[in-house]
Amino acid sequence: MISGGGTGGHIYPAIAIAHAWAERYPESEILFVGAEGKMEMQKVPEAGYTIEGLPVAGLQRRLTLQNLSFPFKLWDSINKAKKLIKRFKPHAVVGVGGYASGPLLYVAQQQGIPTLIQEQNSFAGLTNKLLAKKARAFCVAYEGMEKFFPADRIYFTGNPVRKDILDLGAKKEQALSHFGLEAGRQVVLVLGGSLGARTINNAVVASMKHFEEQGYQVLWQTGKFYIEEMTAKLVSAGLAHVHALEFIREMDLAYAAADLVVSRAGALSVSELSLVGKPVIFIPSPNVAEDHQTKNALACVEKDAAVLLSDDEAVEGLVGKVDGLMADPEGMERLGKNIKKMGKPDAAREIVKKLEALIK
Repeated sequence: MISGGGTGGHIYPAIAIAHAWAERYPESEILFVGAEGKMEMQKVPEAGYTIEGLPVAGLQRRLTLQNLSFPFKLWDSINKAKKLIKRFKPHAVVGVGGYASGPLLYVAQQQGIPTLIQEQNSFAGLTNKLLAKKARAFCVAYEGMEKFFPADRIYFTGNPVRKDILDLGAKKEQALSHFGLEAGRQVVLVLGGSLGARTINNAVVASMKHFEEQGYQVLWQTGKFYIEEMTAKLVSAGLAHVHALEFIREMDLAYAAADLVVSRAGALSVSELSLVGKPVIFIPSPNVAEDHQTKNALACVEKDAAVLLSDDEAVEGLVGKVDGLMADPEGMERLGKNIKKMGKPDAAREIVKKLEALIK
């Protein structure tokens, strides 16, 4: 059983683990458990797996009416988790973080079923920290995680990511054609997540005229909340080499086209970009628990593997960071090589090996 979700940063690693397990043990059964109404309830079936939803909800950090219902939803979720485990009889349970994983892993641990926690971030999430005492193994993507988990049960596997980004060299021409980009212009790929990031979008709006004058072209994922607003600003500016898209499905082609990437610093983004091996400017979101995106980005910056631009300086500072890197091809190459050294292309298979050991 695999449990967790709430965001793509939890869901996609979970699906990658499931794929790796199914590849090795095609006859085995896999059941996902998520939170009712959250994106995993759509994304997991799309990937070909069965999922059950729990009524669990997150605890708000401020006093709200939603918090009053939290104990009742948690109690209901624990009872449903007991019924699911009794019916499915799992040999092992994997938690990928997010409050959705709490009830299932708690019940599994109470019943002596081996549990493995996959922590994507450099700062462990609350649910994973609460479940740490009885978990048998922790598969992590960053060094120094003994601050949160017992050192003798930590395995440095990296984060599981999609396989199609592992070989981008042969896709450059296809990528330029797919997105309607010109072969002679350097490409800045801008990513703010599937929903979008207002600061990053505003930074592009403030910079896009300059970028075009400099001879760059921009491939820009605005996110679904901002596509109409950003498209209107783009049309009014009359720029031919800035391409705004709501969401980019063909991320392998987007990465292949890019000379430089501007991105948030969610754990999954950092792990993917480590495999891509392109120079990156990280603009961490300040609106996440424990400011973990900044910690993720700093883990790269400390190894001369990325550039950090704070959210509050992004609108005014993006032009300077991009121009500085574009004028320094050797520096861009160095950043790309260094971030690639941090990549873990076999993360999902390594996690499967740990699961095998727990079950045996």
